[in-house]
Amino acid sequence: MSVLPLVLPELVIDAVGVPAPQGSKSFKGMRAGKPVLVESSKKVAPWRAAVESAARARMALTGWTTLDGPIELLIVFFLPRPRSVRRVWPTAYPDSSKLLRSTEDALVRAGVVADDARFVHHDVWKRYALEVPGARITVRPVAS
Repeated sequence: MSVLPLVLPELVIDAVGVPAPQGSKSFKGMRAGKPVLVESSKKVAPWRAAVESAARARMALTGWTTLDGPIELLIVFFLPRPRSVRRVWPTAYPDSSKLLRSTEDALVRAGVVADDARFVHHDVWKRYALEVPGARITVRPVAS
């Protein structure tokens, strides 16, 4: 008797847009006794919206349901190459860990995962885009 291997579902999302890092927040004052914090970068909101939109569309197409267990996240960010840059790898700004933060938040907002604390493994790459900037995002549960 042979045992078939367990095949876990995965969601592959192609987000189009310029990946933006989620950095620090700026203090803008107090409202109703609570501090008002705003993203320092204006590029974060459009990137999160692009990821969230692409994720929701892919979820609807595949019937994906929100994951709420240990999750693996694989991302390849495709960054625009500055005209003056000749190097092969994007070893300068933006920082891959901050790109990861903004993307994880968008995946939570889209309902791909219940909470970003569920991510137990990351594999993150930065590449220069050959054509269109964005990211290929693969989300899959981790087998117990």
